Amino acid sequence: MTSPETQPRPLRRYLIIWIGQVASLLGSRMTQFALTIWLWQQTEQATPITLLAFASEVSLLVVTPFAGIWVDSWNRKRIMMLGDAVAAIASVAILVLLLTRQLAIWHLYPILAIASVFGYLQGLAFSASQAMLVPKQQYVRIGALGSIKTFGAGVIAPALAGLLYPLIGLSGILGVDLVSFGVAISTLSLVAIPQPKQPKPSDSALPKSFWHEVLVGFRYLWLRPGLLALQLFTMAYVFFDSASAVVGPMILARSGNDTALLGSVSAAVGLGGLIGGVLLGLWGGPMRRLHGLLVGRGLVFGFEAFLGLAKLPSVWIGANFLAGLFKPLANSCENAIWLSKVDPHLQGRVFSASSFLIGLTSPLGLLMAGPLADRVFEPALQPDGILANWLGGIFGTGTGSGMALQFTLCSLIVVAICFSSYGFAPLRDIETVLPDHQEG
Repeated sequence: MTSPETQPRPLRRYLIIWIGQVASLLGSRMTQFALTIWLWQQTEQATPITLLAFASEVSLLVVTPFAGIWVDSWNRKRIMMLGDAVAAIASVAILVLLLTRQLAIWHLYPILAIASVFGYLQGLAFSASQAMLVPKQQYVRIGALGSIKTFGAGVIAPALAGLLYPLIGLSGILGVDLVSFGVAISTLSLVAIPQPKQPKPSDSALPKSFWHEVLVGFRYLWLRPGLLALQLFTMAYVFFDSASAVVGPMILARSGNDTALLGSVSAAVGLGGLIGGVLLGLWGGPMRRLHGLLVGRGLVFGFEAFLGLAKLPSVWIGANFLAGLFKPLANSCENAIWLSKVDPHLQGRVFSASSFLIGLTSPLGLLMAGPLADRVFEPALQPDGILANWLGGIFGTGTGSGMALQFTLCSLIVVAICFSSYGFAPLRDIETVLPDHQEG
């Protein structure tokens, strides 16, 4: 007879938390979409939009080295509730400034930077709790649920925001966002989130310094070539993905500022991801999760390249749908590898170390994306630009064409990185060489 200790831990608690996070993400995505439209209407430039993402990313560099210690030591449920509360306060601040006609572009950068820090802590606490909430054989499946959450919101949020923005404006969408945070905090209050068991120190063990604890996650990665290779792979595709963060301005520029069309294109990736997440949840994922990661990621960016290559809205929608269809496979398999290879009591510190390293590359790409679009690629594909004769037949000329070239180039580089990674043994063999942690 199976003892209670060895029975699979139910998904009930995870699903309650998941429902609240779906609501929160839906509101946040609507606000992000509305802010993109608002910024474009104010400036008609890509740089302010990419700088908004940059401000959110670069602020994380201040806390990521220490976040893992907090998450591994503090009450994870309270951290998650605090993250939702601060995000709600940020939305209130923007709403008050907007209603009093005081909102300026520069206000958004510090407000969203602070919200990003607490949102990161909330997400890290949830990620590090997953191994305590569900058994190991469910890791890919909860990754699928995570994809359903992310891409379900990706379907509804852009479509709703694109349709509602002309009717209720930014202020109305911020109000919806505040309601969603209330739902998230309420669901968190209903469940208990277990804390990991810390190993007992030996009698001869000396107290560890603060900086020793900060470096634990980095040492963990450095001493495991497979995880280090996975980290480098992630940093590479994140950098080029960030450097191509001009898809919103590109669609608006090439469609005559059609916000409903931008909502449809954005919703298409969400619909694809939602369907892909459901299918992955039913399937359970491939035996070799690395194949799901590398092939899935390559297909995602391969289809995304058509957003830049094509000029027809129907192709944009179709390409984004197909890209979204494979995102849950790539994301869930990558998440499952991390969860299975890192000891649960160290996951906060290791995941924060990983986030810090990614944080060194993502802001750099975002910082480059806007200026590259506005000062290099866009001028090069104007009717009299230096690339107009060579590439104008493929990407067209005029506003948006240079951003299309930039987006396509970065996407194809990521495809090459994905499939060439099979030649890198530490990453290729990570599942066979590096053992899984023991559940307990």
